[in-house]
Amino acid sequence: MRVTFILTVFLLTTPSWADNNTDPSGLWNTFDDNGNIESTVEVRIEEGKLYANILSLHNAPEDNPICTECKGDLFGKPVIGMQIINGLKLKKGIWQKGSVFDPKTGDAYKGKVWLEDGTLFVRGHIGFLYQTKSWQKVSSDAK
Repeated sequence: MRVTFILTVFLLTTPSWADNNTDPSGLWNTFDDNGNIESTVEVRIEEGKLYANILSLHNAPEDNPICTECKGDLFGKPVIGMQIINGLKLKKGIWQKGSVFDPKTGDAYKGKVWLEDGTLFVRGHIGFLYQTKSWQKVSSDAK
């Protein structure tokens, strides 16, 4: 009886551990190719899909530059507030089947996002060509 109870409790709590391991919600710092902090991004899950918006830019020449490389409705819009992760769905521990947007180039790519050892990996790809960036969680002291 005791073993059955322990096994039942373990099996019921295991899915919650798995969810925490794949939930990237929160504030994340992004970095440029030289390792300098570039922006702070808010990542959230809405209706089972992953989204992210730029909250602030660091070391930018302007306080809130406009997107001159963007196309369509985003052209000339402020970069702060832009949604850069759009509607990725969780499948086998990886957020995918949505897009990631790069306001520097104005291009959107198929995207994948996953957590690994406290680092958030964000990958944009076209076919077999891809680039992966690693984001670091904003410390609770910095909030």
